[in-house]
Amino acid sequence: MLVPFLIMLREGIEAALIVGIVATYLRQTGRASLMPAVWVGVVLAAALSLFVGAGLQFASAEFPQKIQELFEAIVGFFAVGVLTSMVFWMRKVSHAIKGELQASIDEALAHSSGQGLALVGIVFFAVAREGLESVFFLLAIFQQSGSALGPLGALLGVLAAVGVGYAIYACGVRLNLHWFFRWTGIFILAVAAGVLSGALRALHEAGFWNHLQTIAFDLSGVLPADSPLGTVFAGVLGYQDTPAIGELAIYVVYLVATLIWFLTPPGKRSPSGSVARPHHS
Repeated sequence: MLVPFLIMLREGIEAALIVGIVATYLRQTGRASLMPAVWVGVVLAAALSLFVGAGLQFASAEFPQKIQELFEAIVGFFAVGVLTSMVFWMRKVSHAIKGELQASIDEALAHSSGQGLALVGIVFFAVAREGLESVFFLLAIFQQSGSALGPLGALLGVLAAVGVGYAIYACGVRLNLHWFFRWTGIFILAVAAGVLSGALRALHEAGFWNHLQTIAFDLSGVLPADSPLGTVFAGVLGYQDTPAIGELAIYVVYLVATLIWFLTPPGKRSPSGSVARPHHS
């Protein structure tokens, strides 16, 4: 329940920020009459996300067991890729997103005809990106955990994000977005490592991956995965009490690599993307 809640809280706040920036800019520039087009874009994006999520869930339920495992693996790998790119994209553009959105609005509304439709398109694509990212990641989480509380956590996360977004827009509440996205980014990368490990396990169960299957360690006598604490760790971090070497390796490599890259200040990197080293005379 905690993971879906935090995922939807983060994604929902991103979407709420986008809508809030658009709404504020329209109000400040005397275009408040175009706000209905903003809500149309939001509703269409939410409907698309729900439709895609429901369609994928329904389709996977009709597959034979082996195909279900393969589908779970594909969704897991795809979700990790989407989520990783999202975390690093938001880290890169968080300071410039307001200006970029305002420029897009000005460009879209430069012509007198079709202003509402252009605004619908801007909001739709911005919010739909957040929604589809959430759908694929939640689908991977739900398939691997099977917890009945997952959808409830996701719903509570959306409601909390709506509340935060309204407070920021209407009440002038200030949120330290830098630290919010930094700490939720670290959390999401840890969750993504567990999803990636689970996707490799599903690929093995589907019969497509049979390497590195030796058990790395056995903690079933110390912290069983089905114990209360083990269940929490499994739901949040993808914990397994008897992981295969391959599952453990992909978990550690992904998590270490992404955290190093994520936590390295942009100014410490060279133009090629590697960490810059000081020159000695």
